[in-house]
Amino acid sequence: MPRIKAITTGSIPSFLDVILNFAESDKSSSLEHQDTWLAQLKARQGGQLVLYGDDTWLKLFPQTFSRAEGTSSFFVSDFTEVDYNVTRNVPAELENNDWNGMVLHYLGLDHIGHKSGPNSPYMVPKQAEMDGVVSDIYHALETKGHLQDTILVLCGDHGMNDAGNHGGSSEGETSPALVFIAPKLSLISEGVDCPMTRPAGSFDYYEKVEQSDIAPTLAGLLGFPIPKNNLGIYIPSLLRLWAAGVFDEIRWNPCYLLVLMVLVTGDRKRIAEQNAQQFFGLVNETFPGLSFGGHLSSNTCSGATDNGMQLACLWSRVRDSNKDDAWLGEDIQSSALGTFLKHTQNVMSSSASNYSAGKLYGGIAVATLLGLLSFGISSPVLLKENDVRPWALSMTVVYGLLMFASSAVEEEHQYWYFLASAWFLRLGLKHYVESSSAGAPAADCYRTRRRRDLWSAILAVTPLTSMRVIRAWNQTGQKHAGQPDIARGLLSNHIYILWAFVCVIYFTLPGKMRYKSLGQIGRTASLVYATVLCAVGFVFKLAFTTADAPELLEGLPIPQNLASVDLTRLARALFLGMLLICAAGSFSGQRRARYTTSKADNVTQDKRWWLQTDHGNRTAQIMPLHGVLTLFLMTQSRVTNIPLFALFELQMQAVASMNLTVDEVSLTSLILQYASFFAFGGSNAISSIDLSNGYNGVSGYNVAVVGALTFCSNWAGPIWWTFASMLLLAECRHDGCSRYKYFYHLSTCFVANGVLFVMLACTALRTHLFIWTVFSPKYLYMVAWSLGLHLLLNTFVVLLFTWREIS
Repeated sequence: MPRIKAITTGSIPSFLDVILNFAESDKSSSLEHQDTWLAQLKARQGGQLVLYGDDTWLKLFPQTFSRAEGTSSFFVSDFTEVDYNVTRNVPAELENNDWNGMVLHYLGLDHIGHKSGPNSPYMVPKQAEMDGVVSDIYHALETKGHLQDTILVLCGDHGMNDAGNHGGSSEGETSPALVFIAPKLSLISEGVDCPMTRPAGSFDYYEKVEQSDIAPTLAGLLGFPIPKNNLGIYIPSLLRLWAAGVFDEIRWNPCYLLVLMVLVTGDRKRIAEQNAQQFFGLVNETFPGLSFGGHLSSNTCSGATDNGMQLACLWSRVRDSNKDDAWLGEDIQSSALGTFLKHTQNVMSSSASNYSAGKLYGGIAVATLLGLLSFGISSPVLLKENDVRPWALSMTVVYGLLMFASSAVEEEHQYWYFLASAWFLRLGLKHYVESSSAGAPAADCYRTRRRRDLWSAILAVTPLTSMRVIRAWNQTGQKHAGQPDIARGLLSNHIYILWAFVCVIYFTLPGKMRYKSLGQIGRTASLVYATVLCAVGFVFKLAFTTADAPELLEGLPIPQNLASVDLTRLARALFLGMLLICAAGSFSGQRRARYTTSKADNVTQDKRWWLQTDHGNRTAQIMPLHGVLTLFLMTQSRVTNIPLFALFELQMQAVASMNLTVDEVSLTSLILQYASFFAFGGSNAISSIDLSNGYNGVSGYNVAVVGALTFCSNWAGPIWWTFASMLLLAECRHDGCSRYKYFYHLSTCFVANGVLFVMLACTALRTHLFIWTVFSPKYLYMVAWSLGLHLLLNTFVVLLFTWREIS
């Protein structure tokens, strides 16, 4: 959506447009009443417009198109139908002569990029398909009389990085192609190499222009006024159309003939002057205190540092050189008018966002107050002398300082992977030393010590080894995005290994979900029910993969009718089954609870049935809930990420065997929450948000439900470790519910200070080149971490286990 705004209005889209791009029901960003080349075309005689493709155009321009067929851009697994529904309408429209403009927005290449990157085996065939569409249209322009004065503009609204995503600042993402195609353009393209070999290490081919330059260029070619809020410049190379003896042979459309004839009798300088006059209006409104009418001396302009004064001086030069006739071809770029246009574009583009300093500083003041408040409340717990305190303090400070470096924000996963490995190394060494120094039985002492030392070494190495595998699962960030990894490399190329892992995980999960304290019949019934539920979950994942990533099922002996399964109903049945097993466990647990008063000390027993057993059996009460949660998160995850849950389970069992203290478990949980987020392929770029599982069980768009499911899909790892930490804390060597206090206070202080540091970085670097592509998305992610994961999830989970002792 933001790039479509730039193409049609010539203006710079706001960061809010990027956010609203995810809201299918949003209507606040409509361009129906803004000045665009679409509105200009529609206002012309016989101004019918037609659209086929991305339905974003229909949301931005309601009531604009006479004929239209939109396709959803969010179902990224569709490579074929989404483009076929566009192409099948093209032949008939090329026969029609009742439209002034036709928009064809293909989505297949974008979907392939999102699913498997630019090097996908589907990419080249899809590009060949698009070449065929362009060839058919060009042939029609050559052969059909009513299309001989038509121009085809072939462009992309964005590019993609090596991982197939977009929305960042890499060159691949910000360098989409732009080609003007028409048989008569051959008059000015003689001697141009075509096809052209890609320059080494860049995407610069013939020339580089801004995406906003499309709007004024179309205005000049088709003879209508430049859109009012345009910040684009007429593409200089196309000014050659006005060279003597060339443009008089070109008439783009009969209804524009009169306008273009007027332009021919003048000169091409008028096109650039029209562009400059439109810029002058914007500059005059932006800098009302400056005079743009009189002559400014060279002495006045030589020391000008203010943007407004510099533009006033450049405009003065334009007025002084208005008799200069050196406007041939690309020479406009080096002239006074060309300099004014380019400098104005840079200044106005950078000032497109107005900052309210008062609100920025006010927000920082509130964040500072909350950070100090959280530290003040938590200091009695966090500042106790222990080995964890320096780790927690240094982790928070270093994390905050990293927020001021764009590369550190883009590659944040490296920080958490390093921290997790270092912390596991510390825990492993401590456990090994403590185990080695413990006493051994007198009998068979040597053999027992060897076995104990071996087991201690295995426990010390297991978390480190699994962490090394986890960090290689999904390449994320910017520098190494798209590089070979386990999920998209090993498992995607060896699907039998992938599905073997998935089967084992799904059908060992029922043992974790059954309630062992229900008696023999209850245990058997819960095990059977959990097995059926997991089988339904496995069938859903197979059916979903059939629609979402069919390449991961090629060659597998699966039923042919799996593609016809109603995914919405199956997901609803699965979610309902999860709720029932949780409700059944809660009901049976409450029946077992005895709310009796002790005659000895007259103390009422805890009514929370999951905390009434002793430390050794407490895990048995919580484990089924965690098993159900694991099934839900597996449902919300990509199939290639499901084996990560087995690695998380391995890490949790190893940590549980180390007999850690409450503070050690709490810091372990916090570190692994963040590390697991990146392990699933997450990053601080908006383009990495996975929407594919946001509609499970949903038949229509609902912002609350889709938002919650999308959050669970993208934060599956952190959610899993939040509940896993409760299992670990339940077994810690600590009496009472206060074992959960340290975890909550540590998380609260880290999140509060993290938000403060990010806000400080965004404010201090608000003029940075990457403010919108790096720092602002990081701020949004920090909001999701603080509100979604901590304030809602962490708070809910801790209150679930202790509401009387959280303060």
